[in-house]
Amino acid sequence: MTKLSVNINKFATIRNSRGGNNPDVVKAALDAEKFGANGVTVHPRPDERHIRYQDVRDIRAVITTEFNIEGNPTEQKFVDLVLETRPHQVTLVPDALGQLTSDHGWDTLKNKTYLSDLIAVFKNAGIRVSIFVDPVPAMVAGAAETGTDRIELYTEAYARNYTLDKSAAVAPYVEAAGLAKSLGLGINAGHDLDLVNLRFFAQQIPFLDEVSIGHALVCDALYLGYQNAVQLYQRQLATISM
Repeated sequence: MTKLSVNINKFATIRNSRGGNNPDVVKAALDAEKFGANGVTVHPRPDERHIRYQDVRDIRAVITTEFNIEGNPTEQKFVDLVLETRPHQVTLVPDALGQLTSDHGWDTLKNKTYLSDLIAVFKNAGIRVSIFVDPVPAMVAGAAETGTDRIELYTEAYARNYTLDKSAAVAPYVEAAGLAKSLGLGINAGHDLDLVNLRFFAQQIPFLDEVSIGHALVCDALYLGYQNAVQLYQRQLATISM
């Protein structure tokens, strides 16, 4: 079954807006586990506007399920943090400094040497590596040449076009995922997946390894409750294997 990793960045955004430690992001990570998530994702940025580097250390010390750290590896302190905390997975994202949210994948052809060298560093430390890519066959093929273990398909375009024509919206992702699988890559996905569009996406890519969902899940939790929201997302994935 496709695994659900809960991105808890938004809990940190709320905490940071008032100072103090409410909500407690370490508790948010542990509760995600308790409520049935298969993993927890964090995305520390250089300005620490949501998840702080110390949060990553504190969560790593207590988490028992899979831990995924996303971020831009051009920041050396991010690389150092990953090597220090040794998460189960690191997801490399080409964010610009100060970028509001992730909005594009790697050009795996132009950055092949850079990514290959960096991926080797993380894999030598025993960390599984995933890299953020758009659903473009050339970028997927390029990713396979870097030595990465997985790709994470950037799904914003799918989510944006889902209500217009869901079959057309998902078609590039089906093609990209099929190519990735044929090249021996694991497949993750994330960005704007929600309770409306998640099930269809996972049905079309039944060999999808993992989805990382944060913003939509936290928004749903405001109305439905955190535990209920996590379990509703899990149900969207569980039906795929039935």
